[in-house]
Amino acid sequence: MSLCLLLAIPLLGGCLAWPADRLHPHLPRIISLLALAATLAVALPMLHGTSFWLADFSVPWIPAFGMSFHLGLDGMSWLLTVLTIVLGMFSIVVSWRENVEKIGFFHANLMWSLAGTIGVFLALDLFLFFYFWELMLVPMVFIIAIWGHEDRRIAAIKFFLFTQGSGLLILIGILGLAFLHQRATGVLTFGYFALLGHEPGGAAGFLIMLGLFIAFVVKLAAFPAHVWLPVTHTQAPTAGSVILASILLKTGAYGLLRFVVPLFPTASHTLAPIALWLGVASIFYGAVLAYGQNDFKRLIAYTSISHMGFVLIGVFVCNALAWQGVVFLLIAHGVSTGALFIIVGALQQRLHTRELSRMGGLWGDLPKLSSFGAFFVLAAMGLPGLGNFVGEFLILRGAYGAAPLITILAAIGLVPAALYSLIAIQRAFHGPVREARAIADFGWRENAMMLALAAAIIWLGVYPQPVLDVAAPSISAMGVTP
Repeated sequence: MSLCLLLAIPLLGGCLAWPADRLHPHLPRIISLLALAATLAVALPMLHGTSFWLADFSVPWIPAFGMSFHLGLDGMSWLLTVLTIVLGMFSIVVSWRENVEKIGFFHANLMWSLAGTIGVFLALDLFLFFYFWELMLVPMVFIIAIWGHEDRRIAAIKFFLFTQGSGLLILIGILGLAFLHQRATGVLTFGYFALLGHEPGGAAGFLIMLGLFIAFVVKLAAFPAHVWLPVTHTQAPTAGSVILASILLKTGAYGLLRFVVPLFPTASHTLAPIALWLGVASIFYGAVLAYGQNDFKRLIAYTSISHMGFVLIGVFVCNALAWQGVVFLLIAHGVSTGALFIIVGALQQRLHTRELSRMGGLWGDLPKLSSFGAFFVLAAMGLPGLGNFVGEFLILRGAYGAAPLITILAAIGLVPAALYSLIAIQRAFHGPVREARAIADFGWRENAMMLALAAAIIWLGVYPQPVLDVAAPSISAMGVTP
């Protein structure tokens, strides 16, 4: 029943937040924040389970079609669920003072998107997974289209087309998998554990796997399926950018880890060489494009493409150490990139621009903001002692035995990452002051958020073992029936 509460509380919170702005403008924010705090209070104690599966809930849903409302929580999904809740709370706080029209509807969509994301991490029925996938994405289209920046409608259309295209591939894939399983066994089911170990062979099985792979790579925003990402991140409001980069991208990696490789081990092995080279291409493509950006927000968006290249490599070397690195990098990247989008949103609010060419010398005017900005740029770069470094190191260490050339090339890709990171720090926070300005530095609210995120990324860097211990059972027993 606790698993149902993880979904019901944010869904109900969104329903209550929608009309609440008629009573007071801040009431939707308070309701949303309290709902996520209650969801977190439900999620945290669930880690103390004694079995591999921390919690499991299943009731019949549409028995005639073999569908059940089956939710399950293991260490990996617990980590990603907690990340979703915590960064959702930060998204609400960061938009607290924004003059948002239709505040209630904004927070309703935000809460429903978060509820859908949690459902994606919990669903163990493939059709239920698809349902939550759509619930996660559709509210984000409204957030971008209504509350985004100047080209928000174009960004929303592009986001809608790519994400709904990936959703269609998922639907076709799970239907094909279920029907092939029914042909082989006489049982129609969408249950995850019923489908494990019954990989469809031949061209049909490979095509189903390929469709799911493409769908999840589109959400991961790895090259060449990244086209929607830069414009969407650039045009989304700050809260939307945080959710997109820190949480929604992770659902693509989760789909690859949870469904593609375990359900299609043979076909995944066949596809692995191509996936590994796509990962290398993503690393270099994202880094080189980030190097040439003048828009600070767009630069961060391209860095995500580069980081997700490491994730793609880690998934398809099919190595337990690399998979631990993937899960760890998803957590660390969520923290560091979420912080960077909060900082860029604060800069845009103060300077009314995202262009690096119009910044410079900000350290003198905004020492607190600039300090946090430089810190999180270095964290995203993979500075040793911070969280991203641990995830990337584990991926490279795990991948070296299976694909040494790929690993070497991926490691070389860290060089342009250092270049664009240092250049961004120099252009934004140092150098000559290009425009006269009288602007306020971070206040207590922003400082509290940044200190919490900085403490998290340092903790992940210097003491990663607790996160690795939580994720290890899920990785070692991926696809094993509870």
